[in-house]
Amino acid sequence: MEHYLDNSATTRICTESESALIDALENYYGNPSSTHKVGRMANEKLRESREIVAKTLSAKPEEIVFTSCGTESDNTAIFAGAELNKRKGRHIISSSVEHDAVLKPLEELEKRGYTVTRLSPDGTGKIPVDSVIEALRDDTALISLMLVNNETGAVTDIKEIAKRVKIKDPNVLIHTDAVQGFKKVPFDVKTCPVDFASFSGHKIHAIKGVGALFVRNGVRIKPFLLGGGQESGRRSGTEALAQIASFAAACQADPQIEKISKIKNYLMDEFKKIPEITYIETEAPHILSISMPGYKSEVLMNFLEMKDIYVSKSSACKQGKRSHILEKIGLKNEVIDGALRVGLSRFNTKDDADALISALKEARKLAHR
Repeated sequence: MEHYLDNSATTRICTESESALIDALENYYGNPSSTHKVGRMANEKLRESREIVAKTLSAKPEEIVFTSCGTESDNTAIFAGAELNKRKGRHIISSSVEHDAVLKPLEELEKRGYTVTRLSPDGTGKIPVDSVIEALRDDTALISLMLVNNETGAVTDIKEIAKRVKIKDPNVLIHTDAVQGFKKVPFDVKTCPVDFASFSGHKIHAIKGVGALFVRNGVRIKPFLLGGGQESGRRSGTEALAQIASFAAACQADPQIEKISKIKNYLMDEFKKIPEITYIETEAPHILSISMPGYKSEVLMNFLEMKDIYVSKSSACKQGKRSHILEKIGLKNEVIDGALRVGLSRFNTKDDADALISALKEARKLAHR
């Protein structure tokens, strides 16, 4: 029996999303830009899907730009935000524990003459609110901070940060990478005054290849992709309607957060009984970073895989490199080298948790022989 516990890397498509995908492929195959009946049908399905995604965020439909993934959404927000506000200044505030989809664009902007302040996290990966306010300068143009840390599950108070920043300097643009937090922790753009927010479908049981970028009304960005002027001129290219419909259906589906939280709490309680295991306690209900110092992550992952248990050692996007996030929060090398990330979803059960616990206990016994 398979025990898939790597849902922070990607999730399996849910039945609601799969049904919407197939329906769109079979019945809404027209180009939404075509003016004939088949095109108009596709355009209406696109409109309905946009309204669903917007409602999930308490946004307006015209504030949603569909993209191919969270990485594209992050890149678009950062490059467009920096360009839009460059007359105000070339100073950007972010953190040292962002996803590479944010870190890499910031490195590119530094090559173009921007200055980036990378704030340090606390011991869980959360960015303190006061540190953001203290880092503000007269020439600060953009802030980009992750809502939920993709490796530890730490939740940064983006709402409080955005409110305090806008009071102090309403002209600073604010972006949050909400990919890991979407549908997992409370977040809406009506009460949280960010200008940009990034999302990804495959993190919430939609098909891969679709994401979204919230762009607040009044913020006029230059398109990242030029062409036919789709997405109200903000992202050219024929809309991937089937993927978008899949994303919208996943937005409507119940993420079963209470169930996920119970499994995470159960895991933490059981891990307390295994002396070698340490973990980082964070607020997100679906991510648990654990470690068995002295036991290499790769070895543990291979051992678990033989038992059809699937976790990851850090972000799946790192491709084997040591986690910069766990380094930045100050963990010792032996803890980082033994770290595993457990990612939970609505499809997980107590049986999955018990399988992981049992396997780690067995690995411990084998190592002590």
